[in-house]
Amino acid sequence: MTTPPSTEEFIHRFVPAETVDAASAPTLLLLHGTGGNENQMLGFGRGTAGSSWNLLSPRGKVLEGGHSPRFFRRLAEGVFDEADVIRRAHELADFVAGAAPRYGFDGRRVFALGYSNGANIAAATLLLRPTAFAGVALLRPMVPLIPPVLPDLTAVPLLVCAGRHDPIVPTENVARLAGLLQRCGAQVEESWYSGGHELAGVDAQAVSRWLSELRS
Repeated sequence: MTTPPSTEEFIHRFVPAETVDAASAPTLLLLHGTGGNENQMLGFGRGTAGSSWNLLSPRGKVLEGGHSPRFFRRLAEGVFDEADVIRRAHELADFVAGAAPRYGFDGRRVFALGYSNGANIAAATLLLRPTAFAGVALLRPMVPLIPPVLPDLTAVPLLVCAGRHDPIVPTENVARLAGLLQRCGAQVEESWYSGGHELAGVDAQAVSRWLSELRS
């Protein structure tokens, strides 16, 4: 059952493709990390996707400590409020579905690019609403939840970018997430970085290559 969306709208930005009209361009949904906002991932998104993609970037509606935007509540570092994860994942999927006719882009060609908390909500949304995204790039993700019934993600392309020395996300948690997605039938590509939780040039290179292959 789909959880009814909140009446509160996402604060967000939509940046249309520069070289083609919005309707004929794929759309990259940008999902920031804790403390970010709708502007945090725009440069990374445009730099990796190029000018032929639309960009859609919402701000998380949960405020941690009263000031740090997130996409769902957590109870402690790495411990998530699963009920809120479920609610917010459905809410995000409904937002994207509503934004498609509003801005004139193809709702069937939306690819999510999430970092940290943004990666976790992207993974949760895919697991709960498997038709919400045509593909997902997850930067520094963790397992957000395990649904009671695994969805069919056959032929859905996924990129997982992780840090081998990430102090927040253990490597075994990343491996569990990749395995979970593979059991759902997804095509999972992994890119490992020698550093930690911060984004690096190798992440931009991996995402840029992945997005280019989607367009080929």
